[in-house]
Amino acid sequence: MYFYYDPFYMMVLLPVLLITVYAQLNVNSSFKRYSKITNSRYLTGAQAAEAVLHSHGIYNVRIERVRGNLTDHYDPRTNVIRLSDSVYDSATISAVGVAAHEAGHAVQYAEGYGPIQVRAAIIPVTQVGSQFGIVLLIVGILLTSEPLFLVGIILFSFTTLFQLITLPVEFNASRRAMETIRGQQLLMDEEADGARKVLSAAAMTYVAALLMSIVQLLRFVLMFAGRRRD
Repeated sequence: MYFYYDPFYMMVLLPVLLITVYAQLNVNSSFKRYSKITNSRYLTGAQAAEAVLHSHGIYNVRIERVRGNLTDHYDPRTNVIRLSDSVYDSATISAVGVAAHEAGHAVQYAEGYGPIQVRAAIIPVTQVGSQFGIVLLIVGILLTSEPLFLVGIILFSFTTLFQLITLPVEFNASRRAMETIRGQQLLMDEEADGARKVLSAAAMTYVAALLMSIVQLLRFVLMFAGRRRD
């Protein structure tokens, strides 16, 4: 019964779930709201990303279109910024904010930003942890094997560590984006405030992801401690 119900865990989980739902709704609504407002310079997302790169002396990063909604990302393996259909050639406030943020990640790699190097270094371990951590936890429970259960917790903890390191990476990319947007006057002051709101809403989704990961890790630790007491 301990595996299925723990009042303390449920008490912690509920507010985190509410934060997660709010963060997702907020980022979608903020992006949609400012996707309806064309910026005064008619600057597209691709042009904004290029402006951020050039302002930092970076000219070897390609900017491509990718299908989907909010699928924008920077791929360090190919040195390519991929912008979604609603961002790439869209001259909206949201498009400029999102594109500038992704360009901020390219700048981080180009300048050797510490946290993003650490995050890149632990990605292989994180992938192993996400794939096998839960499996070992389940097997450890079924076989009542404390060593397997403990290894599962350790592997899963790398996912939480990854989420933790992601926070400064994302906040820093947004800060770089906003500095260029304001410094290069890519957007007017009121428009820049709108882009900041879009990026702030997106940042909250990463905070929510970290909280959820911490809660899950706490759950497994409590289960392990409970089984040892038993």
